[in-house]
Amino acid sequence: MRCDVLAVGTELLLGQIVDTNSSWLGEQLAAHGIDSLTQVKVGDNIGRITGHLRALLEHADAVIMCGGLGPTHDDLTREAIAAVMGVELELDEVIGERIREMFESRGRQMPDNNLRQAMVPQGATVIEQTRGTAPGLICPVSVTVDGERRERVVYAVPGVPHEMRDMFDRAITPDLHRRSGQEAVIVSRVLRTWGESESGLDERLRPIIAELDERGNPTLAFLASGWEGLKVRLTARGVDESAARAELAPFEDRILAELGTNVFGFDDDTMESVVLGMLAERSWTLGCAESVTGGLIGARLTAVPGASKVFAGSVVSYATSVKRSMLGVEYDLVVSEEAALEMAEGARVALDVDVVLAVTGVAGPDTQEGRPPGTLCVAAVWPGGSVARTLRLPGQREPMRQMSVISALDLLRRSLLASDD
Repeated sequence: MRCDVLAVGTELLLGQIVDTNSSWLGEQLAAHGIDSLTQVKVGDNIGRITGHLRALLEHADAVIMCGGLGPTHDDLTREAIAAVMGVELELDEVIGERIREMFESRGRQMPDNNLRQAMVPQGATVIEQTRGTAPGLICPVSVTVDGERRERVVYAVPGVPHEMRDMFDRAITPDLHRRSGQEAVIVSRVLRTWGESESGLDERLRPIIAELDERGNPTLAFLASGWEGLKVRLTARGVDESAARAELAPFEDRILAELGTNVFGFDDDTMESVVLGMLAERSWTLGCAESVTGGLIGARLTAVPGASKVFAGSVVSYATSVKRSMLGVEYDLVVSEEAALEMAEGARVALDVDVVLAVTGVAGPDTQEGRPPGTLCVAAVWPGGSVARTLRLPGQREPMRQMSVISALDLLRRSLLASDD
């Protein structure tokens, strides 16, 4: 089974929006054992959309179209699909009424052009919308390839990522498996790591990877995800979920044994959720003293549900004068392990917490106190212990600030683990 992707929207070509949908779909299709060999981006032009769609359908069994399902004149996906199917669009009164009710529930009157979202190619099946206004579509298409008629399918989904992902999981994945005749269940397990490069992980796991390549099931992939960590994803196919997980289990155990504390969590875990969980188990409260990150650590922590049970707050001491007046930093060089420790101790008093994580550094583009961009000094203090380290991170300003967040939290995580020994 082959399913290609056609992303629609001039904004994608202009770089105004980054096409994350196609990359996510490619990842998901691969995880479900479905080939996806071509991804295309096309602007809001009916001729070009239909041309690319016809070209993809010559080779692919299915095409997922993202975007172009909105209510405005340049949303042309429905018209393009109808043209390729050779049918007319017709108003689905049920969809139209649902859209109208959604507007009324928000105290607004529905503009007439929103009824465009209720226009459906004849013969298409609607994917009900649960998060927005534009429904998705499952559209059977018959095409001629090498003189023979072939049955294909086109899926149309909104370009809004959370709406697209919901429809993919809820409607497209089951339909693809039904059409492909695959009865197998696909299960994935993600091991989230930090502390080693992708190439380093690949080298350490090479014997396991070689064995998996020979077996063909499960499969292993690395997913570099910025300040979410570096993911090692195991995917297995089985007759049912229990059988698929049985395929995964021994290889997960071997990877954990090899990588040790570099693995900080699984699946939907984040570094911040893991650290908050560790502190909650100890009934310890947490505060931060942030310079180079400017509040990013606190923002990540407060995004975790229930963070308020552990996290008290951050002192954003960006200016040197604030470090000295509010946190009592006396050391001459503010980009130093000594200053980071003083920041941590000062914040522990100011915030009245058990544990403090403090960061100071150089995001760039200029050097500071002789330290190059990418320098991070991080310190942590907790009941009975403290630690300070200097790290070298990417020198570009925003990546450095983001990497500082996960690196600092990882230092605290490892320190807490070590304190348990």
